[in-house]
Amino acid sequence: MRDRLLQWLNVALMVDLFLVLFSFLWLAAAVAGRAANVPLGLDLWYKLWEPVFTPALGILMAGALLSGVISWATKQWHDRSTGNL
Repeated sequence: MRDRLLQWLNVALMVDLFLVLFSFLWLAAAVAGRAANVPLGLDLWYKLWEPVFTPALGILMAGALLSGVISWATKQWHDRSTGNL
């Protein structure tokens, strides 16, 4: 059960990471386009910031922390059950 949860969490975090990376690349391209007077969707990016990209960043950070806590707790539990303190 725990391994399946961790596997699902890792897949979800990977998808979220690619969404965050895509949003960053889009922002960089749109800002460069605005500087060159080429419309690359900066206004649309701003409209999507609050409802899409902000929660994606929050989920990525929370998931990374949750994954780390689960791994730490698992290691602590394993060390105590084997006697390796």
